[in-house]
Amino acid sequence: MDNIEQTIINTAKQLFIEKGYTDTSMSDIASRAGINRSTLHYYFRTKDRMFQAVFGSIVSAFFPKATAIILDSDTPYMERISKILDEYMDFLIQNPSLPKFVCEEINRDVDNLIDSARFIGLDRLMMQAKNTLIREMEAGNLNKVDPQIVFMTFYSMMLYPFLAKNMLITLFLDKEENFQPLMQKWKSHIISQMKMMLCPMS
Repeated sequence: MDNIEQTIINTAKQLFIEKGYTDTSMSDIASRAGINRSTLHYYFRTKDRMFQAVFGSIVSAFFPKATAIILDSDTPYMERISKILDEYMDFLIQNPSLPKFVCEEINRDVDNLIDSARFIGLDRLMMQAKNTLIREMEAGNLNKVDPQIVFMTFYSMMLYPFLAKNMLITLFLDKEENFQPLMQKWKSHIISQMKMMLCPMS
């Protein structure tokens, strides 16, 4: 990837998060990137293709690590949950506006979001996670819980603080610097809740 393409992707990412996908035009991206429209279209013919590139650039740093953790069958399942939660939290702390942006895209055009996820292989990662969970349940290592419930429990607990970040800071934290320490405490709570749901009682 050359410097101009990377500049375009970084610029589009900033604008999509700031203004939303719908309210960001190709002209906006070209202007902020300091290039003309013809140069922009040379790299990305449509805004949808640019969205795929932006989504891919955001997730690409996280994707290989998550895949390795999920497929590490030598590590007990709850340890894998803890490790992947650490990766997610670090990723979201670095990209705190991403959950809001993704939620907006789910409501705006979920098919485009899913196509973008498939384009970078995120659907395969989710299927690997589901299959691993089912195998652990069938082996008796975990309680048998509907994978959809596991998915919603994990992601709702993980994402909500980032969606409600401004409210949490205003009501409870006084200043933004206190948000990250709260997320460290929240990670422990998520793990505790997942253990209660999934781990058989001894």
